[in-house]
Amino acid sequence: MITRSDYEYLGRLLQEHSGLYLGPGKEYLVEARLGPVAACLGHPTLEGLVRSLRTVPQPLVVKQVCEAMTTNESLFFRDGTPFTLLRDHVLPGLIEARRASRRLRIWCAAASTGQEPYSVAMTLATLLPPLDGWNVEILATDYSRAAIARARAGVYNHFEIQRGLPVSMLLRFFRQRGNEWEISEEMRRAVTFREANLLDSYSELGTFDLVFCRNVLIYFDVQTKRDVLERLARVMAPDGYLFLGAAETAVGLTDAIARVASLPASIYRVGAGNAVPVGMAS
Repeated sequence: MITRSDYEYLGRLLQEHSGLYLGPGKEYLVEARLGPVAACLGHPTLEGLVRSLRTVPQPLVVKQVCEAMTTNESLFFRDGTPFTLLRDHVLPGLIEARRASRRLRIWCAAASTGQEPYSVAMTLATLLPPLDGWNVEILATDYSRAAIARARAGVYNHFEIQRGLPVSMLLRFFRQRGNEWEISEEMRRAVTFREANLLDSYSELGTFDLVFCRNVLIYFDVQTKRDVLERLARVMAPDGYLFLGAAETAVGLTDAIARVASLPASIYRVGAGNAVPVGMAS
């Protein structure tokens, strides 16, 4: 059984390096996820791993611990409605607004094993030919190195394929490979995957027309949520959009972004003045 002191230490470590807020009552989760990490690193007990971290918190070990505690839950077209709104309202408005530059930049933060950015890429592909000749960039990032490696490979099992992926998309963009399904080379080329921490600076990433940061803020404390949202707002185009998860909100956290009240989803724009129906001028 993990001691209170070790539990509190791990909580501080996780929050400092990954933003993950452990909170009280998660001892069982820590033991289940970090017990195998301790064994892999040659520690017979979790206490031994914590003692090692307290003595010399080696960056690679800290990273391994944080990754083990990260929840990499994802599925294709998660929650449905946001992707319908993306296809029918948000993307058509952005395409019209970007007609002169013919450039569109999208960031899927906390992309996990890739289902979300690939869902965005497949949605964009259904809009062709309107995007023929456009420079469309989809950047997908995640804290977990293992998750990014899986996402980049684009190979999914039957269970993952059956969670949210329409049959029409399966037939068009995947090919069966034994007991698994591999996404097409076209979709893999459409997305750039890289490892990144939401606690770090985003300034080098440039400006985005559309940002997905879904189902990750729920794991952060209030101050970390506020900080992430305000830094996301700074890398969004003035008329860009931010998609949060169904159980997430920016209301009461920051005035840097405001919810688009006309849409039945957690979709935000920069500043209160932009909380207007999609398709209207900002």
